[in-house]
Amino acid sequence: MIIIPVFSEQKGSIIASNKVSSRVFSVSFSQDSSYFVTAGNRHIKFWDLDATKERRVNSTVPLIGRSGLLGDHKNSVFCGVACGRGLTVNNTYCVTTSGVLCLFNSSRQLEAWVDLKTSVASSLAVSEDFVFCGCADGVIRVFHPSNLQYIGMLPRPHRLGVDLTQSTQHSLLPAGLEPRHPDTLALSFDPRARRLTCVYTDHSVYVWDVRDVRNAGRLYSALYHSSCVWNIQVYPELQDPSHACLPPSSFLTCSSDNTIRLWHCDAPRQRNLYSQDLLKILYVGEDMQHLQPAGERAEAESPDGKAGIRVLGISPDGKYLAAGDRCGNLRIFDLQFLEELVKIEAHNSEVLCLEFSPASTGMKLLASASRDRLIHVFSLEKNYSLEQTLNDHSASITAVKFTGESPEVRMVSCGADKSIYFQTAEQTADGLVFSRRHHVVEKTTLYDMDLDPTGTRISIACQDRHVRVYNVETGKLEKCLKGSASDEGALLKVQMDPSGSFFATSCSDKNITIFDSETGECVATLFGHSELVSCMRFSQDCRHLISASGDSCVFLWRLDSQMTGAMRKRRARQASRTAGTCSLRQPNIRRETFISVPSSQLPLMESEEQKEADRGTPGKLDDAP
Repeated sequence: MIIIPVFSEQKGSIIASNKVSSRVFSVSFSQDSSYFVTAGNRHIKFWDLDATKERRVNSTVPLIGRSGLLGDHKNSVFCGVACGRGLTVNNTYCVTTSGVLCLFNSSRQLEAWVDLKTSVASSLAVSEDFVFCGCADGVIRVFHPSNLQYIGMLPRPHRLGVDLTQSTQHSLLPAGLEPRHPDTLALSFDPRARRLTCVYTDHSVYVWDVRDVRNAGRLYSALYHSSCVWNIQVYPELQDPSHACLPPSSFLTCSSDNTIRLWHCDAPRQRNLYSQDLLKILYVGEDMQHLQPAGERAEAESPDGKAGIRVLGISPDGKYLAAGDRCGNLRIFDLQFLEELVKIEAHNSEVLCLEFSPASTGMKLLASASRDRLIHVFSLEKNYSLEQTLNDHSASITAVKFTGESPEVRMVSCGADKSIYFQTAEQTADGLVFSRRHHVVEKTTLYDMDLDPTGTRISIACQDRHVRVYNVETGKLEKCLKGSASDEGALLKVQMDPSGSFFATSCSDKNITIFDSETGECVATLFGHSELVSCMRFSQDCRHLISASGDSCVFLWRLDSQMTGAMRKRRARQASRTAGTCSLRQPNIRRETFISVPSSQLPLMESEEQKEADRGTPGKLDDAP
């Protein structure tokens, strides 16, 4: 049974309700709000709203409904309903999934109907002058509300597989396949501005100017992911911006719709025809069916239920993009032209994490971890040949990180087996080998991990809603911080900001919380996603937090100016400290030139200077000549 409640906006409570036996897909109120109509599976029902009775009775009263007389369409599924406006205020318009537009009069009788000449219809919107019907293949048909006379058809949206870099509608479909348009999903009409907003099955949004319905123009459009967004990667800051393949403040996302999308946090310089904040769409594979999933059956109808790109990784030099899919394949793309260079059948199950070794390690490695409990280490210098496979974990591996400086290179991994492995790299005659140095077992499942900017500590998101911080060198637990403002659910993701001042966490309650990394104090709580948050990233300029979720949405959160200022100041101090350390490591030619001690003391002084350098504590620079 389906319950239909009516809420009072002033009281904030239910004032009337009733039950129906069939599923309801659409609801529409009359112009004077004296009744509303529900539409569903073999179901059209008119519900009266008695305002005087609502004012007299404080408790919930039963709704009184009367069924519409469906005639020959009694077995139809009605997916949309809209009450008339203006001169046709007594009419009610309905559309069926089979593509029939129906008109009911004030007596609830089916007065007229018209065939929309489409395989599937989904929605409709009604104004005083027009009835808009959303159909398959991007078609929107327009009728006159008084007699359902056909007026015309609005322009179609983009084609599936569209290339945003082209000035015209150019699809990236292979030769021989006819390009399709996404189906129309929902319509909404603004009577004042005379604009029609359309949502299509690939989750794109268009706003049409319909003041002249026969010559409608597009005012706005945006293209979004059509399925779960799994991962985000922010393009790194390079020392030489001229070597960057992508513009600054750009980031990439991947989704189950088999696409990788390049976005821009700020207004891009080069705009395309279809989206203001989307720069490029990279289609992985030739199958475009994942771009418009068929509702709740999309995951089940896809091949083996595992479609799409699961995780991304960007090389430290900003030249290459690694992508792991849900079937275990690993792809390498050139970021300058976004062309696929290498495809490796790496794992037997979906790839859960990818990690490039940072430049400080002096090595060019790529680690991929999967649900098959294996970690593969690939060498970039040998065309991504396999260097080593680690099989220490006994369950899914949730995170892998490289850290350290050459020759002390380390790799840390955690997984659902509640284990943390600290590995150390050794150069042998057979090549590079990672060997176990520490093994830590926790009492709770470990879902995610991130390194602080110094690379000396790791923060791990645990199932018990705590963030545990470990020392990479010793493998010891340094502190345990509360990672969620809620007392229920599990902690799923953790992400440090570029300065290490704050860390963000996502919980199974679908909220995001930002904490001070030193005190563990909660400084912000963000909510808005309707599904679990799958990934979070701070922007390189410390101005935004980017989040992705299973609801196919990517949110760009603007951080408080005080938080941004604190992060930038700390990064500036870290940069100056690093620069000072590097300058101390360089030999002071002037100081060595003017040494005037006996030559017998020179070896002793050199050994003392070597010990001082090994301690790693920078001394004060002598400004004297």
